[in-house]
Amino acid sequence: MKLVFQGHRVLIAGGTCDLALCLAESLIEEGLHPILTWRSEEGENRIVERLRPFEGQFDTAWLDLSQRASIESLFTHVGDDLDYLVDFAQGDFESLIGSADPELIRRYFSENVSSRAELLRRAARSMLRKRRGRMVFVSSAAVLRSNPGQGFYAAAKTASEALYRNLGIELAKRGITTVSLRPGYVDAGRGARYIESRKEMLADSPLGRSLRPEEVAEAILFFLSDHAIAFNATEICMDGGFATAK
Repeated sequence: MKLVFQGHRVLIAGGTCDLALCLAESLIEEGLHPILTWRSEEGENRIVERLRPFEGQFDTAWLDLSQRASIESLFTHVGDDLDYLVDFAQGDFESLIGSADPELIRRYFSENVSSRAELLRRAARSMLRKRRGRMVFVSSAAVLRSNPGQGFYAAAKTASEALYRNLGIELAKRGITTVSLRPGYVDAGRGARYIESRKEMLADSPLGRSLRPEEVAEAILFFLSDHAIAFNATEICMDGGFATAK
């Protein structure tokens, strides 16, 4: 099946992670133009190095959800020409709930929920001018089955899913739809290191293995396409059955 896309420009929040970079390559091969966000100069360099073969076919932009000024800077750069948003952005905070630092808790939810809401508001307003847009939030199967220490991560993901779900409810009749994808263990980045240290856990998965980055990227690509328009205001689990297995 040949995928069809009405739009062209794709904002990728959290554009330095392995999954985002894999997706960017697939988007470029489909003729789309990704804009990958970075938080540090090191992250920007990582994007440029990975996508060097595609020079001129992508852009980068600064986005740090802990700094509200970066959201304004981002949309000054993007302007009103935005067709798609893929959201990988997520801070790293693992702690047992009973022993967590209250200030770190406040900062974490401010960055990963409140600032994300502002990002979505700005992205939606940009898309409304075209009366067309598609947003994919990369959530996690941890919202269904989390490990000790993942409570704050799972809570932030769940809250963010609610934001995306309601955007899809509110804006679908104006051409803007949303979907949240919940990948399980992916053999990339931090996930690859976690899997390497706990290989035995994959025995609990009906699939019997972790997900490959290319599989997740291809799924996101499909959900961005015109063929997936009926998937709206919903969450889809992609974990090989891990979260639902006993």
